Amino acid sequence: MTSVVGFATDATTFVEESSFFAVVVMTLWLYLSGFLANTFAMMWGKWLPKTGYGPWPIDGGKVWKDGERLLGDGKTWNGLIGGSMTSGLMCMLISISMGTPEPYANINTTIFVHPLTGYEDTWWNLGSVAGSAFLLGTMLGMFCLLGDMTGSFIKRRRGLKREGNVSSKAPLLDTLPFAILLFILGQLLLGSAFLSSTALIPSMIALIIATPILHRSFNLIGYAIGWKDVPY
Repeated sequence: MTSVVGFATDATTFVEESSFFAVVVMTLWLYLSGFLANTFAMMWGKWLPKTGYGPWPIDGGKVWKDGERLLGDGKTWNGLIGGSMTSGLMCMLISISMGTPEPYANINTTIFVHPLTGYEDTWWNLGSVAGSAFLLGTMLGMFCLLGDMTGSFIKRRRGLKREGNVSSKAPLLDTLPFAILLFILGQLLLGSAFLSSTALIPSMIALIIATPILHRSFNLIGYAIGWKDVPY
């Protein structure tokens, strides 16, 4: 862990003075609530219907011109909304536990940086750490799930849809779209916050490359503890 107390005056300086591995881990930490949105969405999609509510497929059962569903029953409004808001709750709890975001010059780690660092002049600053963090996490979750839906749409157009408990055998389309869209929209829509700094682009690319392994690991853990019916 590289200490950077006293010298970092902006995101670029902070990143340049830190090891690349530390910045990659830090980027994953900053976007963690987004990376876990798929797991949260799966929980809502699986458990909410047991209470008698849903599922409500996003595509409403509509069929594309190729005769296949747009997205299928696996992409639901309860998963999208519930998963996004759970990501928001996670980001809020992390941010509250870390206290008030500090200026770059006072940051003493290149890994566990406050998710709201540099958020003061962003459009999503609601005037409080809790509210702003909840909005941030919800947006990150939504970005992730929009990417996941994009991957699902492409898979169905290529005839790679999942059949029951049989995988679509398309691991890259199961993983890369959500990570790519998460980072692209994070860069484009989150203003001047630290996690949207262009200085993080190299570490984002590294995480995109590593995402299939990370995603597989999260799924195996979810399967092992009973949150998922299948290990993919």
